[in-house]
Amino acid sequence: MAFYPKLILDALSHVRYPGTGNDVVSAGMVEDNVRIDGNKISFALLFDKANDPFAKSLVKACEQAILTYVGAEAEIKGNIEVRYKKAMPEVQEKPLAGVKNIIAVSSGKGGVGKSTVASNLAVALANEGYKVGLLDADIFGPSVPKMFGLEDARPVLEPVGSRELIRPEEKFGVKMLSIGFFVDPQNAVLWRGGMASNALKQLITDANWGDLDYFVVDLPPGTSDIHLTMVQTVAITGAIVVSTPQEVALVDARKGISMFTGDKVNVPILGLVENMAWFTPAELPENKYYLFGKEGCKRLAQDLQVPLLGQIPIVQSICEGGDNGQPVACDANSITGQAFAELARNVVEQVAVRNSTRPETQKVEVHK
Repeated sequence: MAFYPKLILDALSHVRYPGTGNDVVSAGMVEDNVRIDGNKISFALLFDKANDPFAKSLVKACEQAILTYVGAEAEIKGNIEVRYKKAMPEVQEKPLAGVKNIIAVSSGKGGVGKSTVASNLAVALANEGYKVGLLDADIFGPSVPKMFGLEDARPVLEPVGSRELIRPEEKFGVKMLSIGFFVDPQNAVLWRGGMASNALKQLITDANWGDLDYFVVDLPPGTSDIHLTMVQTVAITGAIVVSTPQEVALVDARKGISMFTGDKVNVPILGLVENMAWFTPAELPENKYYLFGKEGCKRLAQDLQVPLLGQIPIVQSICEGGDNGQPVACDANSITGQAFAELARNVVEQVAVRNSTRPETQKVEVHK
């Protein structure tokens, strides 16, 4: 007896898929690869997803249909291949999709007041009426909980669509998250690079940041896996580098700038911030004492042809505010409050210039 494809398909039309009740031919489950070699018949069954619970039983039903309606001499046993449709890749929502501008605050070395600048910049931007988020990405030395008086805060999950996301804490008009909210503040964070990077990604992608005008990221000092994770996870609008005026800090500031501006990272530098620019006693607000040198950041900014966004003086209230959970930028009338307000306005201006003159920053792609 001669076999031919239509005879095979007619036989298979008697087999119904239990999941829908439709026959396998009309359902498009029989691949267009029916082959006949003498009495040997072979073809493939196509299933929507891997590990379909009806796959084995359906193969047996198809074998029996061939033997019943085509002929007992048909060689079909073991000749039906099971295939699965390629799973459509899940459309991943762009991280921080509702955020207009992402600003990385960095420093070449520790101890220059980077976190103080980042926290007060966030508050100063909020004072200007902008929607602001602050991410404490200094995984191994988180300071935002202390600086905002939120050491006992423990963020909770909230339903957002089909997901449950971390709800950021909010204070002084700033939404914020820090790894410090999730670890014991009395113990050191002893994590390998991969664990720290994954924790940072969660704070970015698994949190309900919502719509923000500015998302300020307080990066760890120096250069590390955290910096790489950041530029690989989101497209950073621009970076701010914080330094003191002294030469040893400026050397490290140059290295931090070169990291962002290198060909592989290519993040624009919005400008420099000179912290601890001078000491001003509260009782002598007109006096300036240059404890760490004078205008070192100003000279570096001129040398690198980047803006000097602000000069922040040393006053006792900065330290007290950080320790008491009340950033000095909350008091817009104080010397430092005015300095941070000016910094915020300059940052807004430079972001606008950057966005009007340069294309959107691209995430750093990892090629394996």
